[in-house]
Formats: sequence, C-alpha cells, structure tokens
Amino acid sequence: MSRGGRGKEPKPDPATQAFSEGLALVKRNPALASVEADVCRQAKCSSTPAGGLAAVTSNGTIHVHPTKRADPKEWAWTIAHALLHLGFGHVPAAKDEDRAQPDRFDLAARCTVVNRFLLTFPVGRAPDHLPAEYPGGDEELLAARWRRDGIPAAHENCGTAGDHPDQVLLPWRGWGNAQVPDWETAFAHALTRSVSAAMDVAGGRRDRVTGERVRQHPWDRALNWFVSSYPLLGGLASGLRIVADAELARAEGISVAAVSASAGEIYVNPLRTFTDGEWRFVLAHEMLHAALRHGERCGARDPYLHNVAADYVVNGWLVEMGVGEMPEGLLYDPELRDLSVEEVYDRIATDLRRMRRLATLRGKGRGDILGEPLPHPGSGPYSDLDDFYRRGLVQGFDLHEYGERGLLPAGLIQEIRALAHPPVPWDAKLARWFDEYVPRPVPVRSYARPARRQASTPDIPRAGRYFPQEEIARCTFGVVLDTSGSMNAALLGKALGAIASYAEARDVPAARVVFCDAAPYDAGYLPPAVLSGRAQGRVKVRGRGGTVLQPGIDLLHRAEDFPPGAPLLVITDGECDTLRIRREHAFLVPQGASLPFTPKGPVFRLT
Repeated sequence: MSRGGRGKEPKPDPATQAFSEGLALVKRNPALASVEADVCRQAKCSSTPAGGLAAVTSNGTIHVHPTKRADPKEWAWTIAHALLHLGFGHVPAAKDEDRAQPDRFDLAARCTVVNRFLLTFPVGRAPDHLPAEYPGGDEELLAARWRRDGIPAAHENCGTAGDHPDQVLLPWRGWGNAQVPDWETAFAHALTRSVSAAMDVAGGRRDRVTGERVRQHPWDRALNWFVSSYPLLGGLASGLRIVADAELARAEGISVAAVSASAGEIYVNPLRTFTDGEWRFVLAHEMLHAALRHGERCGARDPYLHNVAADYVVNGWLVEMGVGEMPEGLLYDPELRDLSVEEVYDRIATDLRRMRRLATLRGKGRGDILGEPLPHPGSGPYSDLDDFYRRGLVQGFDLHEYGERGLLPAGLIQEIRALAHPPVPWDAKLARWFDEYVPRPVPVRSYARPARRQASTPDIPRAGRYFPQEEIARCTFGVVLDTSGSMNAALLGKALGAIASYAEARDVPAARVVFCDAAPYDAGYLPPAVLSGRAQGRVKVRGRGGTVLQPGIDLLHRAEDFPPGAPLLVITDGECDTLRIRREHAFLVPQGASLPFTPKGPVFRLT
C-alpha cells in the first residue's frame, strides 16, 4: 500500500446511505414494491423540490433531493408517500400535452388521504411536524370542504415537498408505442394479495416466519372450501370451529364426527381417512344439524331415533345438492325423499329394534347431535348461537339464490324460510296459554247497581257493571314455585313478574301461590300487584332447600278453596322429582333446561 492512503476506499455519503436504506425498507413491502417507479437524485434536476425531500410526477418518477439528510425510516415514509400517490391515482399517466395541475386544495386533500392510510399501513416513520390524526372522507369531499371553509393550518403542507407541490402532472413520455401504465390497478391487485397472505398467516395456512404455505388437514381444506366457494353454508363455516382430537374422539366414542350447536364446534376423528369431497359431505352434514337446531327440536321423542331421522333427511338433501361425496355406511334412503324429520321419525319408530342398529356419524347407537359441548384444551364459556345459525343460513340462502349456484331441495328451502322468522318469545306463548286455560271474569250489568255516569245525568238510568263473587272465584290459577337452592333469583323475579302482568291484563284478581323446596309453603291467594312487587306486602319467597314439588301439587289438589278446573303453572329449573298432575298444567323452565320426565303439558322456556 502506498503512502497517502491511495488504496483506501472513499467513505460513503451519509445522505446517500440513509436514502438507500430507506428505499430498501420500502421494497420489502410487496404492495408498494408492485408500483414500478423510477427514482431521480440528480443534482440539477428541475423537478426536484427545493424545500422538501421528494416529489412524484405522472411519468412515474420520484424526484428526490440529493443532499437533504434524513434517517432511513423517514426516507422510507417519504418514498411510500410518493408511491401511494401513484397507487391511489392522484397522478395518473396520460398522453395529453396540456394537463391542468391540481390546486392547493386538491394537493392538501390527497396528501391527507395518503397520510391517513399510512397510519394503518405503517412504513417507516412520519416526520414530527405532521398531525397525529386526520379527518375522514375521500379526496374530493375534503377538497370541496376546504374550498368552502379553508384548509386547516396542520394540513396545509402535509406532503413531502415542503411549500412546493409533491404531485406534478406531465404528458406521458414512454418509449415508442409503450402502453400507458396503470399504477392504480397494479397497487390494488398487490394490496389484495398482501391482505390474502396476511389472512393466510392468521388462519394458519402460511408460516408466520417463512411465509410458506402450511400443510392443511383435509377437514380444514373442506371448511375453507365452504367459505370461499359455497355461499349457502359459507357463513356458518366461517363461525364454526373444528376440534380434531384423537383422545377426545376415543373417550366420547366419536367414530367420524359430532357437533355441539351450543358451543359452535364440530368434533372430528383425525384418525379417519376420507377424501376432500367426503370431508365436505361430513362437515355439511354437521353444519345443517346445528343450523336447523335438530337437537332442540327433539322434544319428547327418543333422542337417538330423532337423530337417525335427521340424518336420513340431511343426507338426502346433500346427495340431491351434490355437496361433496357421501362416505360409505351413512344413512340414506331415496324413499324418504321430501319428508320432514318428524315424518321420518314417525316411520322409523315402528321398527325400533332395526333402527337402533343403525349408525350415525358418531357411531352405532350414539347420536352425533350433542346437547352439551365436550371439554377439551382451549374450550371456554359459550353463549347462545341461535341468532348466528339463523342469520348465517338465511344470508347464505340469499347469496345462493342471487348467484344462481344451483337448485336446492324443497324441504331444505322450507326449513330455511321457517328460520327466517324468529321464534315466538316465551312470554307470548305463555300469554296464549293464559288466554286458553285461564278464563277472564265476565262482568254483569244490573240496574240494581247504578253506573257512576248516572250521577251526571240523573234523568237517564244506566246499569252498573260489576263482577259476581262466584265469577271471581272461578277465574284464577295456581303457581307451584320451585324455591330450592338451585333456582336463580333473577329467574324467580322474571317469572313472577311475567305471571303478574298476564294475570293483571286478564282481570284475574289473585293467583294461588305455593312455594316448594323440601316441603310446601302455602302463600294463599296473592293479587298481581303483590306478585310483581309493586304493592305493599311484597311476596316473600320461602324455602331455598331441596327440591320435591309433588307435595305442593298435592296441596292444591286437596285444597277446598281452589277451583277444580283452575290450571297449574309449575316454575322450576328442571332439577326436580317426577310430577303427577291431574289437571291442565304447564311448565316454565330456563332456556336449555330439561325435565327428568316426559311432560304432558306445554313447556315454556324462559330466556
């Protein structure tokens, strides 16, 4: 090496090095990298802004100040700002020779929209003098508003060229017959790809670090197919979760799959091998079980036979629609086509011995419609998904019809249209029961008791209106209230309030109330105002011990002052003994509760 240091490499220019690092940060973003633009850092370029960092022209060139110093992150933000002007169509390329330049209102509005986008799509770091928040609205709306009211000081010069415009329109100077570039479409496509890649990472379809596609299980591919390609069940598929746990499947006896509508979970046996088409059939089968609430529609029927009947109907629909491929061994009978679940149940219930040997997707003698969710790692508290299933299936049906995706079985269309109408609330059903079984007192008019209006017109006789004593005694009902420790206090209050309001609406003077836990407590006849707590002498609930309701019912059966034709309303949480009631009666239980016997009267489920 010679003296004087001739062999030493020259030190890099700090401004150039910072700019190069900032440009590299921008190129790592696939959406911005798709906007092909040239960079000019010439010292004597006429388009370079004198008081700022960069400006962009409609020829697709970003003119950068060659000597200005900024850190790499600020350069990255500046270049991204300029590229977004191209991607948003603020400086479109055109061959017109005379192009009107945007005024200061358009420039401020467009820079505001770009800066607002960069807050949610961060690239680098914005300069400190820019505001932290930006107003809403698109470019045209902001420009029109500021022409009327003036540009706020904070948004006057929020671009990258200082006091100069950072967007310049020039006639297109491409080579030969080169096509005018469309940066807006290129950026939109690249942004869509970036969002899709992010969704793949969030959904576990791509590795978070390498970005490579992760091998998916066949049931996951089947579920994704419904979301992307089958709108009828796509809404349901997006909200349901697949639990593939071999130990859970073995412990619960799940041969292929089962579903819990209350948890929004489909349990599959990962040891079973099916094609993608067969997994689509299996998942669609379970989704329809959950969405059509086959478990809740069982009522007093045999749960397993009702599950078998629902399998026949659902499999018939899926075969008719051509959804996937039906695996071997599933329940399917073309002769049961166009029948409802209840009609199929009535047919198969005549041969119980043969039907109990048939197998659902869960296995032989086991229903794949689960009442309660199965505990597993990652499970948590669940909420009522009735509205989700109804909305998902109804909206999917609308999309299916709008897109003309194919014909659907008439039975399935009828079921979906029935779901479109919300079920009658429990209190409306209870009101109908009151109308049917609790008679309303009939008033009697008699001139022996003059009307109050006669005092104002004594010359016109008017008959008075009153209720005979025997009529009042006939119009009542009995309430047997479960006051055991398992009953919720909020449930007690809501039930008593509903009963009081209906009794008051039907002019029932009083109801016979019996509190019952381990022993009955006769509260006698209570007027509606006392039941609801609006009057003095508020009802005091007694009990809170065990649960034996039959003594309370027997007390009303034997009571001489209780009419033999008056109906009974039993309010319980379902954790009670088997009841024998020899008169008209009904049950009011919480949503999701079940009675330990087959009730003969209607059951209203309080929500």
